[in-house]
Amino acid sequence: MKPITDAHVAEPGMAVVEVAAADDETAFAVQELLAARCAIAPADRTTGEPGMPGVRLRCFPDLRQELDSEHQAKGEPDPVAD
Repeated sequence: MKPITDAHVAEPGMAVVEVAAADDETAFAVQELLAARCAIAPADRTTGEPGMPGVRLRCFPDLRQELDSEHQAKGEPDPVAD
């Protein structure tokens, strides 16, 4: 994976979460849990390194943005949140 840069965490409330899991299904389930709680720039794929076990996923939660109740129930980011 590429290095985390200052831009990824430029302001309070911005974060980078790296997930290591046994399989894609587990990694994406963790991402869905995060998406149910806050706005998130989700990963669309996992990565794996030869010789290393499991897969990796990196997503970018933004705790500055609140989800409305409709999107929270679906675990989706709020498309109109600032």
